[in-house]
Amino acid sequence: MKTPVLAGALLGVLLSFLCAAAQSGPFNPDTDPSRIRWTQLTPRLGPAPDVRGQRFGIVLKTQTNEYWRMMAVGYRRRAAADGIKLDIQAAQSEADQLRQLSIMQNMIGSRYKALLISPISAFNLQPAIDEAVAAKLPVVDMDGAVVDSVAHFVGPVNREMGVRVAQWFIRHYQSGGKVAVIEGQAGVFSTVQRSAGFRETLLATAKFEIVASVSGQWDRQQAFDVTKKIIQQTPDIIGFYCNNDTMALGSVEAVRSMGALDRIRVFGSDGTSAAYASITAGDLTGTVDIFPMMIGELGLDVASRLSANQSVPRVVETPQVLVTRDNIARYGTGEDTRRKSLTEDEIRVDIRYSR
Repeated sequence: MKTPVLAGALLGVLLSFLCAAAQSGPFNPDTDPSRIRWTQLTPRLGPAPDVRGQRFGIVLKTQTNEYWRMMAVGYRRRAAADGIKLDIQAAQSEADQLRQLSIMQNMIGSRYKALLISPISAFNLQPAIDEAVAAKLPVVDMDGAVVDSVAHFVGPVNREMGVRVAQWFIRHYQSGGKVAVIEGQAGVFSTVQRSAGFRETLLATAKFEIVASVSGQWDRQQAFDVTKKIIQQTPDIIGFYCNNDTMALGSVEAVRSMGALDRIRVFGSDGTSAAYASITAGDLTGTVDIFPMMIGELGLDVASRLSANQSVPRVVETPQVLVTRDNIARYGTGEDTRRKSLTEDEIRVDIRYSR
């Protein structure tokens, strides 16, 4: 067993990370030129190799959030289909950076063909990532905090998620209005990009005002508290965009407690079953579903290829759909129906991309 790195050492890693980023510019999976869409993985690279019986290590952020639990289900589905062995571990919370580092360090070695990780921050797993690279162990970032030194990323275009929600407000509130953003962990790639996509798209119309953009730390209770405070300060606000569904459920609970569900719209991101239930109930306005189960399945596809020394583009873009009451019948009636609807929509997108 390897002992956890002390907080002082982790601070040193952070400083090194900041210096490196300043010199080379940060990796941005949203804009990386190597990016391919998930639908093109097999057509361009061929079938995934047979890695039956091989073992892969999974490091989630936490299993207290439904999003990461759904991703774990995706890992297990693909592993069962391919005859792959998995070890799935996670920190107790999305704040436990040192525990996540310890988990990954204990996975370095010959037991695994590749590691699939979802870093809590851009630097907390860096010592273990360095060890994996030195050991020539493939590492795939699975929609976690973006780390420059990780050679492969599987996940959605995060900026587009905020854009989709902003476009909904533009269509439904043509005169504009006041809105707020409940952000995730400060400085994390997904927080920055989702918030920026929403904010910049709305402000470009010159009709909307962002009255607040405050961190809810991915936490439901914090989002509840922040939402109530913002409504009290801005009673004529028309909507909130939350960077994940956990916070969106806290936010919509606050809106309901203030008797404002009829006039304040709340959106989340992730596509959790709890978010779908809230939309069906008429509480949550919508969620940007990023299909976490499919992310897990696609990640194992990429890791299998890397373990067999195949060349894979650095970024594999996974699907996303804005789900509201208008289209929940297509996406909220079971996994098979969701995937059928998604495939139909993605075929149209691929045709547009190819023109």
